[in-house]
Amino acid sequence: MDLSPEEQSFLAGEAGPATQKAMQILEALGRIYGAERMIPVRSAQISGVSYANLGEAGLAWLAEMAAGGGKVRAFTTLNPAGMDVENYPALGIGEAFAENQRRVLAAFEQMGVVTTCSCTPYLFGNLPHFGEHVAWAESSAVCYANAVLGARTNREGGPSALAAALTGRTPAYGLHLDENRQPGLHVQVTAALEDIPDFGALGKVIGDRVQSRASQRVPFITGLANASLEELKSLCASMATFGGVGLFHIAGITPEASRFNPPVETITITRADLEGARAALTSAAPEEIDFFSLGCPHLSLPEIQRIAEGLRGKRVTREFWITTSRPIKGMADRMGYTEIIEGAGARFATDTCCVVAPIAGRFKALATDSAKACYYAAGKNQFKTRLMPFDELIREATR
Repeated sequence: MDLSPEEQSFLAGEAGPATQKAMQILEALGRIYGAERMIPVRSAQISGVSYANLGEAGLAWLAEMAAGGGKVRAFTTLNPAGMDVENYPALGIGEAFAENQRRVLAAFEQMGVVTTCSCTPYLFGNLPHFGEHVAWAESSAVCYANAVLGARTNREGGPSALAAALTGRTPAYGLHLDENRQPGLHVQVTAALEDIPDFGALGKVIGDRVQSRASQRVPFITGLANASLEELKSLCASMATFGGVGLFHIAGITPEASRFNPPVETITITRADLEGARAALTSAAPEEIDFFSLGCPHLSLPEIQRIAEGLRGKRVTREFWITTSRPIKGMADRMGYTEIIEGAGARFATDTCCVVAPIAGRFKALATDSAKACYYAAGKNQFKTRLMPFDELIREATR
């Protein structure tokens, strides 16, 4: 690779052992993927934050990087942690886990990482502009950054995202390059999408079909008249979960779509396809549900407002988590939404979520509006699942 003098100094250890290790990681990645050079990145988003996923080995590596003088050179935020650091006892998280999770966050903080933990960093300040190169590791956020914002990032792992943060660089390959952002598959949607579960189902259908092909191709989607921020984040989460998709284009909606014509190879997605995907994500009957959760990906402020309106003057009858980032929760506090929601008996799970929190064995069946949450609830925690529309879920939780 063609390294700049500063990058060569990083590799030689002149900026300390942590930066040296980071540049070694990036150089190795670049050589594997045939990158000719490094490019600067303006921000990073690091995954692998929950102690449930890291364990002692992962934590020891983070502590080593922090002790080795690692300091971020790009604005850096974190994926959800394994607990709400302020409210974990009410969510059933024990002190032993809490202490280890605090050690993880302390290591990141020592390196200058902003320890707000969310899968939607674009909602509270980590918002790259069109064409900007970043190094993000959360799959749904990677897809959102590339497709909806028109920024450029590969789907980093936790170590490579941290390495990019510590050096302010990433290898120039994959979705950073123009030639890899061109669509290769036309997805023609003939059904009208009615709610967030429909967008999640669409992401599952596309993801499954992309995954089944010998070579993955960037989807170019037609047939969608419009899509809200909340619907797009659901689509991104689902497509990334079921198909590893890091970029798509939607005609008339996403910023790069106008550069391209629909590819020749076409698949059609019908209402029957969407209903089939929704059915595949539902295994629990309504009476089996003992856990409700909204916020995968993390909720926006309008979604929290909508929850507050649905719960005003009511009481939830089963465990109900509202998952979002701490900055969004702070705005909900000021608007009075938190008081209404907590007054109804629902619980905020801030900077964490039902995917990464250590909740295996605590519940039997999850109700959610998120296709991604269904995937992980079944695969990771062995919960039954029920995919439900947002407002219907709120009504069911109060019955």
